[in-house]
Amino acid sequence: MPLPGGLWWLLCCRRGFTLLHRDYGDGELSGDGDEDEDEETFELRTPSPAGGGRGCPGREQTPLAVWGAPTEEPPGGGVLQSWEETRSLIPEKGPPEEDPDVVVKGWLYREPRGGGARPWLPTRRAWFVLTRDSLDQFSSSGKGARRLGSLVLTSLCSVTGPERRPKETGLWSVTVSGRKHSVRLCSPRQAEAERWGVALREVIASKAPLETPTQLLLRDIQESCGDPEAVALIYRRNPILRHTSGTLYAPLLPLPYGVSAPGPGYAPLREEAVRLFLALQALEGARRPGPLMQGVLQTCRDLPALRDELFLQLAKQTSGPAGPPGPPATHDPAALRYWQLLTCMSCTFRPGGAVRGHLLGHLERTEQALPDTELAEYARFIRRALGRTRGRELVPSLAEISALSRRQELLCTVHCPGAGACPVAIDSHTTAGEVARELVGRLGLARSRNAFALYEQRGAQERALAGGTLVADVLTRFENLAAEEAGLDDSPDSGWRLCLRLHGPLHPEGLSPDSHELPFLFEQAHALLLRGRPPPPDDTLRALAALRLQSLHRDFSPRAPLPRLDRLLPPSAPPREDPPRPGGGGAGAAAAVLGGWKRLRGMGRAEAMAAYLALAAQCPGFGAARYDVLELSTEPGGGTPQKLCLGLGAKAMSLSRPGETEPIHSVSYGHVAACQLMGPHTLALRVGESQLLLQSPQVEEIMQLVNAYLPNPSSERPSSSPSPPCQDLPDTSPPSQHPGLDEPQGQSGCLGQLQD
Repeated sequence: MPLPGGLWWLLCCRRGFTLLHRDYGDGELSGDGDEDEDEETFELRTPSPAGGGRGCPGREQTPLAVWGAPTEEPPGGGVLQSWEETRSLIPEKGPPEEDPDVVVKGWLYREPRGGGARPWLPTRRAWFVLTRDSLDQFSSSGKGARRLGSLVLTSLCSVTGPERRPKETGLWSVTVSGRKHSVRLCSPRQAEAERWGVALREVIASKAPLETPTQLLLRDIQESCGDPEAVALIYRRNPILRHTSGTLYAPLLPLPYGVSAPGPGYAPLREEAVRLFLALQALEGARRPGPLMQGVLQTCRDLPALRDELFLQLAKQTSGPAGPPGPPATHDPAALRYWQLLTCMSCTFRPGGAVRGHLLGHLERTEQALPDTELAEYARFIRRALGRTRGRELVPSLAEISALSRRQELLCTVHCPGAGACPVAIDSHTTAGEVARELVGRLGLARSRNAFALYEQRGAQERALAGGTLVADVLTRFENLAAEEAGLDDSPDSGWRLCLRLHGPLHPEGLSPDSHELPFLFEQAHALLLRGRPPPPDDTLRALAALRLQSLHRDFSPRAPLPRLDRLLPPSAPPREDPPRPGGGGAGAAAAVLGGWKRLRGMGRAEAMAAYLALAAQCPGFGAARYDVLELSTEPGGGTPQKLCLGLGAKAMSLSRPGETEPIHSVSYGHVAACQLMGPHTLALRVGESQLLLQSPQVEEIMQLVNAYLPNPSSERPSSSPSPPCQDLPDTSPPSQHPGLDEPQGQSGCLGQLQD
């Protein structure tokens, strides 16, 4: 039946069209098979000379199909079941032979609905014809064959396969998905299934991209951005752009039909888009909105196609029911939840071009209409964040979400050997390099010849962070690891933490006795030696232990309580249960340490620290980092990659076989001409005229460290803005045999407290 002219105009005109043309109440999300077609969207097709047709140009059209009961049985036996679409406005076509738009045709088996879950159901054989506009099923291949159904093909349709389903039948299947239903076509020949799959994909790819009514309205708003009254009129006439408490039955943006989202637990994209809107509405009454916000953000991270959709949904829910810019109660905590989630989104993802333009315009209109309000503050914060966000590796942690909801910075703690715990204010865009530079400036190390970097550390494990790594992502990873390991290890050192440490060769020369750098490097060097990086000779270890005792406790006194040996020597040194005690009876190593300490009488504290650093720097491989690598052959058709251990020391790098200490290759950094990445896990080192290719999952860290060791002039670091002072952390280490002397006296707090 032809449509009245007024109704045609209403459907095709951009202004005034809406998906939410009535109040749907608080109903649950309807399934695809239960929706009323009139409540969502329409497809209009008019006859054309080629048998095709078009509806409103640029509109998303919904493939509708009706399959009548067949009057004759197709070859192969069985009565075809109808494809249960609600109606079709597709004109009847002539016999397949006379259609000039035919792309491919042939006999195929069609798996009945539910056949994937019930493989015992028999497949039905039918004659299929693919045209430039639709996939049609006929009762036979001859003239006068009855068309049993059609599936309209648009740019949103999708094709999967071929795949063997089920394996017992030996049939190969190709699945084409429309708005409501999917059709699985089967063939006993893989080549035939592949031919249909390629043809279907080519037809779908040739279709013009469809636009939803929301996209057309966004274009109208963009074209009218210089006329506030016209923009307000568009909002008033189109409830789809405004806050609603009703249910959204379809996405605001065109999302492909039938495409399953990756990962377990996710529905097809279009269904996930509607679920996101239900999650937004649940935010209003949530007692703990943080986990719900984090779940929404995680969905957008896992399904990038939904990010712009959520940006538009949030722009909609932060526009008042009578038009922009805000919900009815501007100070209602429930209404502010939308702004808080939009803040988190803007600090995590970058919206696409058209969505970004609409969002920026929405924020600007909010600032202009509601100046000096909390909504205007949120709008300014979001606008600044959109200019800085470059994409996140992980979604914000719960602590970051809480800070962003208040438009505040996040305070993170960085542990500095000899300086205690230093709080650093960061935001979602702060990098590890920026934090390292700030701490270097605060600790008075800006003019040092030594290089420093931010590390993540847990016990003896530590990894350097690339300068561009977002600290907020690192904190989220720590939060996730803590949640996964909850209850498995409750020891004080079981968690990951951030620390600032030496990154590159140690330069102990020219350190001022009054500088903060001396005690800082002293504690760093001692921490490396305790981890056995590397274990120096026994006599050197004992001399270092004596120098440490002199620097911490001054001259030897028989009445002074002494720390355990494991606080002075690495675990490979003498047994931990033998603390050094005056007067004999202890281990030989303990006696040697005490003897060396006695000989240092009169040496000042700064002098002992400087001597300790000078002696440590002379140890072979001091501070060397070790990595398991694969050495690749550079010759064409080279042999099998060789497993090796790469050691990066202060003066040279070496390659040794696993489990061996003697290197098979060693080269000083002065002979390394270049160090660069050749792929995701491949590093190229050019040494003279030869090239060394190494593979490792830690190639970025290796490259940073090698470049730090390469000879280059030390550049002056910029000073940083003031931040909260360093603070003492509560001592969480287990009690020792000598309470009060397990930690060096005067070694907690800021570096200034270390100086006499």
